[in-house]
Amino acid sequence: MSAQRMTARSDLARFGRQLRLAAGLLALAIPLSGCGSSSLWDKFTAKDDTFNEEPADKLYNEGLYLMNQRKDPKAASKKFEEVDRQHPYSDWARKSLLMSAYSFYNSGDYDSCIGAATRYVTLHPGSSDAAYAQYLIAASHYDQIPDVSRDQGRTEKAIAALEEVIRKYPTSEYANSAKAKLEGARDQLAGKEMEVGRYNLEKRNFTGAINRFKTVVTQYQTTRHVEEALA
Repeated sequence: MSAQRMTARSDLARFGRQLRLAAGLLALAIPLSGCGSSSLWDKFTAKDDTFNEEPADKLYNEGLYLMNQRKDPKAASKKFEEVDRQHPYSDWARKSLLMSAYSFYNSGDYDSCIGAATRYVTLHPGSSDAAYAQYLIAASHYDQIPDVSRDQGRTEKAIAALEEVIRKYPTSEYANSAKAKLEGARDQLAGKEMEVGRYNLEKRNFTGAINRFKTVVTQYQTTRHVEEALA
């Protein structure tokens, strides 16, 4: 699955670049206030919710800077989350929620990416970027597909999410990528069935082996395991 995962990350990087271009890389010429160094430090180290609210566009642009120039997706995601927290009903919050999901994906925090992207799809189902958010959910599951010796629950989640992309957004640019990844995920499930079938065959549990191989032939006809299953 390593090559497939590399393809997934390449696709997400390409779509992410398109997203950032669409959002626009605004200039970060934001002057600091005239406060002293101690008050500035207190502002950033405050432990409660009493610190001064910052402009949404300032926070958003700082997030873009951290992600694009500093290559620090973890720090960027915090800035985007802050936009959503301080300005929850603004258009900046909608943009930041999607960028936060993308930042989480880039930092390998897949569960947080799934959470942010799911929230985006729930809150903004009619947005032109909803397809991308759904694709981020699917890619996060896909990148966590384990080898065939382990439980394949994550693979099943990836399949369900990829099918959702194809079903909801069949004409989007993400549908074709989702179809390709779907074949990879289905091949993984077929591989798991083959592993169990071979084990049963080795233990002379012929009925159990036949049932596993039949599953591959009937449910995963397009995978590379069918020829061996038939044999």
